[in-house]
Amino acid sequence: MDSASQDINLNSPNKGLGSGTLSDMPTEMGASAGSPVTLHPGLTEEEAEELKTELTKVEEEIQTLRQVLMAKERHASELKRKLGLSPLSELKQNISKGWQDVQTSNAYKKTQETLSQAGQKTSAAISTVGSAISRKLGDMRNSTTFKSFEDKVGNIKSKVVGGRANGDGLQSPTESNPVQDNAPF
Repeated sequence: MDSASQDINLNSPNKGLGSGTLSDMPTEMGASAGSPVTLHPGLTEEEAEELKTELTKVEEEIQTLRQVLMAKERHASELKRKLGLSPLSELKQNISKGWQDVQTSNAYKKTQETLSQAGQKTSAAISTVGSAISRKLGDMRNSTTFKSFEDKVGNIKSKVVGGRANGDGLQSPTESNPVQDNAPF
């Protein structure tokens, strides 16, 4: 009978081990290891022996459970190997599950909602500022100062562009014979 298909019986003398040995399990030193124990006041010798016996049984059960756990872990490992599950794929699955758990948590939902509201308010504020700037620029464009400036720029532009239309304006720097200007700046 192989260890993968055996039924582990906690009451059997082998306690679910294929080899029937305890050599691969660490041993514990407890009250049942034979060390002298001082009796607690008010405890008779018979009660102390009974408690020692019970402690020994509990320690044996703990040892048995460890052995059963090791057998189950080996079996689970073998099943994972047969299914082709690697530690990396398990890690990916655990991370994915963890992220899903985070996203469904109340704290995440509240944070997401708060950030969404903050984003909406920020967007509205930026839109309001943009509208205000646009309105101010429109007001400024209609002001007499801007009109005067615009007229002056227009006059300069018409002189530059108008001169080119007649052929006696400024030449482009990319043209083959640029006009030499001896201006001080």
